[in-house]
Amino acid sequence: MKLVRYGAMGAEKPGLIDKSGQLRDLSAHVRDLDGEAYSPASLAKFAALDTSELPAVSGSPRFGAPVTGISKFVAIGLNYVDHAKETGSPIPTEPIFFIKANTALSGPNDPVEKPRGSTKLDWEVEIAAIIGTRAKYVSEADALNHIAGYCICNDVSERNFQIERLGQWTKGKSHDTFGPVGPWLVTKDEIPDVQKLSMWLDVNGKRCQTGSTSTMIFSMAKCISYVSQFMTLLPGDIVTTGTPPGVGTGMKPPQYLNVGDVVTLGIEGLGEQRQEIIAA
Repeated sequence: MKLVRYGAMGAEKPGLIDKSGQLRDLSAHVRDLDGEAYSPASLAKFAALDTSELPAVSGSPRFGAPVTGISKFVAIGLNYVDHAKETGSPIPTEPIFFIKANTALSGPNDPVEKPRGSTKLDWEVEIAAIIGTRAKYVSEADALNHIAGYCICNDVSERNFQIERLGQWTKGKSHDTFGPVGPWLVTKDEIPDVQKLSMWLDVNGKRCQTGSTSTMIFSMAKCISYVSQFMTLLPGDIVTTGTPPGVGTGMKPPQYLNVGDVVTLGIEGLGEQRQEIIAA
């Protein structure tokens, strides 16, 4: 299934995309797509529905992030060898992770704000998992069983804030709109191998990132298992897992985003995003 939240910001409704690509309303079956809605029992209920009987939604409504009410937004850093090299960082020997503020979460095609004082606004196409069942001290072998599905995340980053302004990476990762997620959650049964998905990102129509989840240093299962050793992941939580090479800070000379720039990105089987940069 492809599950979505659609409508005006703050007034999103739950929906799904049927096999023909038609958006259909799920409001009669669930109040919203939060952690509880992504439990195995809830997903089984959605899967059993006759989608042809769900109300079709006309037009092209805005998509919000495909999950709401999250307890945490976790991100893995430097999880692709060539990305670590392009930033001049050592190859991690175990996963690096940090927290993005929940208020960074935004829709897949919403504008991205350039913060006041920003000088090094950057992009990162990533695959994210949304947790379906509580995960604490889970094994790598069991980790994927705790995932409801996958989606695209642009881990937008302000490198000056992140690296040069002291403190933790969270500072450069958490501005409002720095976490576009979606356009939909694709349930894990639709993804035969999460470690074999191509991914890309363009800035103003120019290809900047081309990669594959096959080149992750730490697999999706490893990332989920590892994070669960340090904190409990709750249903609805987002874990985004790092970016392939091609970010602005790694270019020679470095290139960063300015107001008016347009970023488009996609991952095989998970759809596409589009964001225009605006002033905060």
